Amino acid sequence: MTGAAARRGAADDLAPAEGSEPWPRGVSREPAMKIGEVVDRLKAEFPALSVSKVRYLEAEGLISPHRVGNGYRRYSVADMERLRYTLTAQRDEYLPLSVIRERLTELDGDMDAPPPAPVARVVASDGRTVAGAFDADDLVHHSGASLAQIEELVTIGIIVPDAHGRFDSRALTTVSLALRAGRLGVPLRNLRTVRSAAEREADAIELATQHKRSRSTTAGEDAAAELAGVLAQLHTSLLHHAVDALR
Repeated sequence: MTGAAARRGAADDLAPAEGSEPWPRGVSREPAMKIGEVVDRLKAEFPALSVSKVRYLEAEGLISPHRVGNGYRRYSVADMERLRYTLTAQRDEYLPLSVIRERLTELDGDMDAPPPAPVARVVASDGRTVAGAFDADDLVHHSGASLAQIEELVTIGIIVPDAHGRFDSRALTTVSLALRAGRLGVPLRNLRTVRSAAEREADAIELATQHKRSRSTTAGEDAAAELAGVLAQLHTSLLHHAVDALR
């Protein structure tokens, strides 16, 4: 049995008892969407998402779309929400697929688990509704930062806009953390050292995973995300030790 088949088998063994509905509950399970439609619907939140990525996550046992008579996959809204949960956990928490799979299994068994949260949407200054994207005015409004602070964070490379002057969904969290650091006594300009440390760690991750990227983009991305999570925990541990040494 292959590793992927074993993971699917383990997921089946932990599936909800017959008659109970897996997570998310209260969401349509009609298999009405093709794989391309699912990718198109999630593309604004996850620009790098591809058909091959969705198929990879299916092979890893994270989602189980319906198969119609000709063997083609059909996805429901519930399938799409499980996919969104998986992609968000990878992007925002750098969790390995094994941990995400365990979380989904726990949600399947928890009958009181809440329905998926609605996608965060921001209304930009020109009245357009934007999913997962922010301009400087949006960041000012939602973070409580001043425009000057946003500009300073851009100048020192803590947040980076795209060619259209927009920021991805993580920028809001980054700005909020930078402001908290400022309130605790670290000037924004001093956050350059934090950015530099993150860039050095990213270089180490790139070097460590480049052989996997050369064989499979998806496998390389997942390996990089998992390693980032490990290094983030290691960094936290070492930082606490360093602070304890100051006492």
